[in-house]
This record gives sequence, C-alpha cells and structure tokens, in this order.
Amino acid sequence: MKRAGFTTVSLPVLLLLPQLVIIAVFFYWPTVVALQSSFYLQDPFGFGSTFVGLQNYVDLLSSREYRRVASFTVVFSVLVTFFSLAIALVLAVKADKVLRGARTYRTLLMWVYAVAPPVAGFIAVIMFNQSWGPLTDFFGYFGHTYMVGVNFNDTAFAMILASVWKQVPVNFIFFLSGLQSIPRSVREAALIDNRSASGRFWDVTFPLLAPTGFFLLIINITYSLFETFGIVDTVVKGEPGNNPMTLVYKVYVDGFRGNDLGGSSAQSVILMVLVLALTIFQFRLIERRIHYT
Repeated sequence: MKRAGFTTVSLPVLLLLPQLVIIAVFFYWPTVVALQSSFYLQDPFGFGSTFVGLQNYVDLLSSREYRRVASFTVVFSVLVTFFSLAIALVLAVKADKVLRGARTYRTLLMWVYAVAPPVAGFIAVIMFNQSWGPLTDFFGYFGHTYMVGVNFNDTAFAMILASVWKQVPVNFIFFLSGLQSIPRSVREAALIDNRSASGRFWDVTFPLLAPTGFFLLIINITYSLFETFGIVDTVVKGEPGNNPMTLVYKVYVDGFRGNDLGGSSAQSVILMVLVLALTIFQFRLIERRIHYT
C-alpha cells in the first residue's frame, strides 16, 4: 500500500508555520523574558534594573511564606485531581448503565463544562455567603460558623469544592466515552467469568480505562495548577492576606500587585521546572504501567 506524502519540504513547513509562530510568540518568547527577568531586580515602572544573579531564587527558597504556598498548592492539586477523577468515574459508570432518559441524564451532568472558572468561583462565594449562603447554613446546623475569606481552612474548602465541581464534567465525558468503547463481547465474557460487579470493574473495566485515566490525570494536574486561577482569585476576593493561594496566583500577586517583577519571574521559572519534572515523571514511570492494546 502506497503511503501519501509531500513532494517538497516547503509545503509541510508552510502548513506548520502558523502554529510554530503562535508557540514562539506565546510560549518561548515569554519563557526567555521571564528567565532573563528572574536574574534582575527591576523597577516596576521600567526605569531600570539591577543584576542580582540568583538572589531572587535564594530569597524564594528561603521564604517561609513561599514554602507555605507551595505546600498548599501540592495539597490543593492532589485533592482536586483525586476527587475530580473519582467522582467523574463513578458518575460515568452509573450513566453508562442508564437505559431510560440516558441523554437527559448525561446532559445534566455535562452542562457545568460551559461554566467559566471565575463564574464557578463566584457561585462558590454565593453558596458560602456568611449571611444567607445555603452551604453556610448547612454547616451552621452542625455548629460551625463558615467564614470564607476569613478562615484559612474554610476558604480552602470552598476553593477545592468549586474546582472539583468545575472539572468533573470534563472527566465525565472522557470516562463515559471510554466505557462505551469497551466491546460488548468483552463485557459478556467478564460477566460469565465473574459474577461480582465490583470484581468485573477492577479486573476488566478499570484496566481498559487506563489510557483514558492517564490522559485525564495529566489534564487534571495541569488544570489544578493553572486553570483554577480564576476560582482562587474570585474566592479570595482580591485580598489574599493569610488566605490560601496557589503558586500561580502568588506569581500574579507578587508581580502585578507587589510590583516585584524579578521575584515573580523567578517564581514562574521554578513553577515551569516543577511542572516539566512532574510531566517527565508521569510519562517515564506511570505510562509504563499503561497498556494501550
């Protein structure tokens, strides 16, 4: 069978050129600028800069506040990723078994996908309003006075809940597609070999969903680290103070509010290196356990 190909090199390069230009302008160029800025102490109004070498990195790594934010980011990312995947998987398994009204049921589970992260954060602020928020009243029945923006743990819980609620529909769509792609013959054979529903799921269904799960794991970690910025910004109401915040939001606070351009650039470089290392770890170690056939 003859393979289709290009007769010249110029045509494929020309087709790739728009995407390469976008990557260069919006990724490589800002990366180089951030790396360069991280070695300078810059005037916030652009009147000059002083080369300080690695001092910005030394100040960050020795900062107790930065370590606290980094620790919270790890906890936040783990919880958001785990619960987003777990809840979506449960809903997808249940939706796959629905026979009557399946389309309506799936649509109701997926509509949250259209909600933007800042809107999800605003909904969380409404639900946890100290005066008339329904979730605040719910916790009040158990004797807990819920105070978003004042209590560290309360604010963190609201951020995690809103982030999970926003991401579940995306995972649900992929998990449901993965479940529906499992051949009926495989399901019937599993039903004969194992009468236990939980046993069939963990021995047959879950391994077949491993490629989808691995893809969603990477997507959800990226989401929890970067795309939750709008939720965090809305929940803390622009007044971070002692409230929890992620590393991405701290870059924004220090750079655009604290006018510490060199320090925020160093933070972005450290975050980029950490995400790169995490991605390499996922593909080198976790993907080896994934079977695509």
